[in-house]
Amino acid sequence: MAGTLYLIPTTLGKTPENNTLPEYTLNIIRKLDVLMVENIRSASSFLQWVGDTIPEYEIDFYPLNKNTPDQEIHSFLRPILNGRDAGVLSEAGAPGVADPGARLVKLAHQYQIKVVPLVGPSSILLALMAAGFNGQEFAFHGYLPMDQNKRRSMIKQLDGESRRHDRTQIFMEAPYRNNELLKDILKIASPTTSLCTATDITLPSEDIRTSYISEWNSKPLPNLHKRPTIFLLYGK
Repeated sequence: MAGTLYLIPTTLGKTPENNTLPEYTLNIIRKLDVLMVENIRSASSFLQWVGDTIPEYEIDFYPLNKNTPDQEIHSFLRPILNGRDAGVLSEAGAPGVADPGARLVKLAHQYQIKVVPLVGPSSILLALMAAGFNGQEFAFHGYLPMDQNKRRSMIKQLDGESRRHDRTQIFMEAPYRNNELLKDILKIASPTTSLCTATDITLPSEDIRTSYISEWNSKPLPNLHKRPTIFLLYGK
């Protein structure tokens, strides 16, 4: 009988205490000895934070990132098909959402392996909750294009779509490019469009701001450099 594949949310950063993961999720993590992770070092750090887990030298780690070949991902299913429970650990937040874990989950369904998503933080939903925008009609676009011209074109497109469809637009950027993205948004989006930046969600340094573009342009900007941030646009 095949094992179960658990999708394990992780904290969105280092916190002095646990304010995001329920005890049920922690207890699942503590019993797993097969883990698919983006980065073994950061996964080990997270396990130390959880505490009382199976010793690391007894855990089978499988590196799963955007560069992992499909054939290798197929091999990750072997221990599960042999009856062992396994977990997918995201780098931060929810596995499978803007995350390479989705590739493994798709394969698991094809092999009729039971997939169980566990409760934990999702920066996307937390940002949507806190923005004050339309929470019934929204779209998540992941990372915007790295090329500046394409990125600016996408911002203009999302701003227009939000206004036409009364839809909240949600996206993000690599943290070291956050300040550049913020400046592009303020140059391109309509002055009457609302922008929310949700930074360091759930951390002591959490900073969530919502204002019209015209108001953003009239005051000092926050420094978002290397700080995980979700951006939300809403034009109405």
